[in-house]
Amino acid sequence: MPTAAPPHPNLPSLPTLPKKRLPAEQPREWYETHNRRLKAMRLAIALLHSGVYTPDRADNRRIRTAATQIGVHVPSDTTCALVRTLMAG
Repeated sequence: MPTAAPPHPNLPSLPTLPKKRLPAEQPREWYETHNRRLKAMRLAIALLHSGVYTPDRADNRRIRTAATQIGVHVPSDTTCALVRTLMAG
């Protein structure tokens, strides 16, 4: 499995909120959906910072390129679709 590249140097480093523990005793699907949504948000923000403002310009290849640039694992087709949905909303 390929390793993720270091974060993209042109993206601004924004302060983040402190991490909180996830609630216990949730079904596995809940955690998977939660993490997928977080990843999709990170990717949508990275695309917006790079000048991609509409979902029709955010194809899977461009989303996956952004993922390697910001240092996250390459997203699945489902996550790519979620990124476009977030950008449309």
